[in-house]
Amino acid sequence: MHHAAHHAKTHAETRVRERRHRVAHEAARLMATDGIRDFHTAKLKAASRLGIYDDASLPRNREIEDALREYQRLFAPDHDDGLRTRREAALRALDFFDAFSPRLVGPVLDGTADRHSPVHLHLHSDDADAVARFLEEHRIPAESRSRRLRLDRERAFDAPTWVFSAEELSFDLSVLPVSALRQAPLSSVDEKPMHRASAAQLRQLLAEAEISAYQLAANR
Repeated sequence: MHHAAHHAKTHAETRVRERRHRVAHEAARLMATDGIRDFHTAKLKAASRLGIYDDASLPRNREIEDALREYQRLFAPDHDDGLRTRREAALRALDFFDAFSPRLVGPVLDGTADRHSPVHLHLHSDDADAVARFLEEHRIPAESRSRRLRLDRERAFDAPTWVFSAEELSFDLSVLPVSALRQAPLSSVDEKPMHRASAAQLRQLLAEAEISAYQLAANR
């Protein structure tokens, strides 16, 4: 009897795992093809399409992100070129906003950016209007928004955000207090401190990507 119960439990766990895998891959496909930016929205839409409604079968955001990388590798042959274009533009923006200790965050840094993805930067200043003045001085028309960021488990913060277009790309600048340089805000993907990169770190990332692309071509 005990053996039968164990077998049933194992079978149920396997089914849940398979369903999570299916939902993660469908959510990744929706994000890649429909331009859905939000993991939670993509997850619910995917589950609904597959007729899966139990919470245990909903994948974590990190699982969807992994599935999205896999999807892009398999079905988006020009993904690497688009990503490099965005990273090079991000590097120019990091240099341009150097006075604000800028950091690149989000899909362009994580490698899951597609043609819909803006270049997300975090700028740091304790003067709330400094970035707005800087944009005005350089005659960059930008739209003002606000983005809720979680500084840690207890504290949230409405970051002034500026959105503008340049080089046929969208740029999204959130302004954080200088103290946030010490610890990155929490990621909405996995609730851990966000990955972020300075200009020097992004330069290194671009150089490493170029070397690995060269090695890949040489081995073909």
